[in-house]
Amino acid sequence: MKVNIINQSKHNLPAYETLASAGMDLRANLSLTLHLKPLERVLVPTGLFIELPMGFEAQVRPRSGLAWKKGVGVVNSPGTIDADYRGEIKVIIINLSDSDLLIEDGERIAQMVIARHERVEWEQVANLGETERGAGGFGSTGKK
Repeated sequence: MKVNIINQSKHNLPAYETLASAGMDLRANLSLTLHLKPLERVLVPTGLFIELPMGFEAQVRPRSGLAWKKGVGVVNSPGTIDADYRGEIKVIIINLSDSDLLIEDGERIAQMVIARHERVEWEQVANLGETERGAGGFGSTGKK
């Protein structure tokens, strides 16, 4: 699938790192290094603008390596970029560690997954079909 993109950063376009990768890394597009204290959050620009076809979205997710090694999270994970959005892709980063965090220009800060989605038409009914689980919620299926 081809997707129109404008790259106003000086970094390469997002790319799949391996043949089976679902996501592409997004890089910070900064003129100055960002300094985040513990529990501080910041909106990080990428310099990227995309035009997705109808029926698709871009999901912005944390990078597992940054989450594990540095305690970096994406606040609204997954963030959704709708097909009709034409603004710059920005990532809400939070420092969940107990140490200060530096984000530098070109640093890989998140990953983006392009996914198909469906639109629903609600049909109000009096009852829902029965299942083995029923209304069992959190933890209802057991530990093993």
